[in-house]
Amino acid sequence: MMRPDDVSNGADFEGGKRRRPRDSLVLTAQIRLDNETVLREVRVRNLSAGGLMIELDQVADVGTPVTITLRGIGDVQGKVAWCTEGRIGIALDPLIDPEKVTKPRVSEIPPTA
Repeated sequence: MMRPDDVSNGADFEGGKRRRPRDSLVLTAQIRLDNETVLREVRVRNLSAGGLMIELDQVADVGTPVTITLRGIGDVQGKVAWCTEGRIGIALDPLIDPEKVTKPRVSEIPPTA
């Protein structure tokens, strides 16, 4: 059985423990598992430079390649690090800047009086 730290050099796990802090949040992204042609909209529940957790009602094998489209960044490659009912952990490769994803878009910033 493959362990989370065996998935990718950019993986966010070491010895079963996270190496980077994660921000808890809820935002949407699009994901494509392996060679699927359809993009699925998912909720991202937490995010760090090296990984994220999504809500997805589908089972995926550890090591399955994914492409996830994140706002502020675009397409990012990764692999399934773990999968449990309704949630999937993804190790990203390469690392990302989470602030680019979570930074409000100009249209989302309320006007000041």
